[in-house]
Amino acid sequence: MRRMFAVRRADAATGWLVLLVVLLSVLIVYMIARPRILYDPYPKQKSQFHMLEAAFELFDSQFKGYPPSDGNDVTGSPYCGAMKLAEAMMGQDLMGYHPKSALRADGLDPNTHAPLYTADTAKDRPGSFLPLENFNVYKLVDVYGKTGPFPESAFVLCDVFTRKLPNGKKAGMPILYYRAHPSGTKHDADNPDNRQNIYDYRDNLAIISLGVPGDPNTVHPLANPKRFYLNTRNDRARDVSRLYRADSYILISAGRDGLYGTADDICNFEWTHRER
Repeated sequence: MRRMFAVRRADAATGWLVLLVVLLSVLIVYMIARPRILYDPYPKQKSQFHMLEAAFELFDSQFKGYPPSDGNDVTGSPYCGAMKLAEAMMGQDLMGYHPKSALRADGLDPNTHAPLYTADTAKDRPGSFLPLENFNVYKLVDVYGKTGPFPESAFVLCDVFTRKLPNGKKAGMPILYYRAHPSGTKHDADNPDNRQNIYDYRDNLAIISLGVPGDPNTVHPLANPKRFYLNTRNDRARDVSRLYRADSYILISAGRDGLYGTADDICNFEWTHRER
């Protein structure tokens, strides 16, 4: 009888030991996976877009329109939609947008040619439309190293999909901004250069052409103009334009893979990936 109780006690102790090992194993696995469980970048990127949309409405109410997104500024200097987005939301020095700005790469007053973004002009500005701590803002040179035709000091708003850059810093890809042209009537994938297109693929083509940070030879699928018009097309629309947000603007994040124009891109509209 004593032997039987001793065996049962030994079996119980073994069972508890096995259960403890299993629980510890589950706890270790959970702690390893916990960051992935708690941090899902896709909802965070969508949340950032919602904040951007609210900021755009404030900008529109103050300046009677959304900022332009043309690939060049009014002087013809390269200054694309992604850079105009950053300036309109935070200014060229991240201290707020200047009401007299014409969104020029050089940051000069279009009338007096005086610099608008200095410490002395901070009092003339309403402040940033976005909280800096909630957005990944980087100088273009910090993201790409070589900035092509753009000024190295230009800021861009980057998405939440950060990756380690060759310089050791971590950053996402710039958020692309395209402003709709109200006078346009087309969304022509067969003729991307149609002057009646509501959106112009060239607004961010130069920054897309910089490739991937650390791998400039990688070609983004969205560099193909036809891909831009196919992927922003709304097949459910019945009007001639057949696109999303024909009267406002579109925002595009490259998503987790860091490539513009692939299936995991995140946008402020219903992105539909189409190969052709």
